[in-house]
Amino acid sequence: QGQLVESGGGLVQPGGSLRLSCAASGFTFSMYPMSWYRQAPGKERELVAGITSSGSRTNYADSMKGRFTISRDNAKNTVYLQMNSLKPEDTAVYLCAANIPNSRVVRYWGQGTQVTVSS
Repeated sequence: QGQLVESGGGLVQPGGSLRLSCAASGFTFSMYPMSWYRQAPGKERELVAGITSSGSRTNYADSMKGRFTISRDNAKNTVYLQMNSLKPEDTAVYLCAANIPNSRVVRYWGQGTQVTVSS
């Protein structure tokens, strides 16, 4: 079975930065497109960013574009989310996901890591 374990969440002030990591195991990481989602209380889960299996292409939700950067290191079986210029509305549980190749269906979900942006 595949597993995804996020880390790096925490409390940060508005305007600050945070780097999330997601360590994958139990599947061929380099063959899977990866994504970050987030979910805040009372809100639907939303896609934050996605990256192709090779890392050649990325995509972002409009509200995150220019502030967030998704990357991956296939040698380390790890995907990252660099978050800059954080805003209180970025507060959410951030989840890592492995997508079935050539589809938008998620095969594996991480447990999530809490990001809180406040002063």
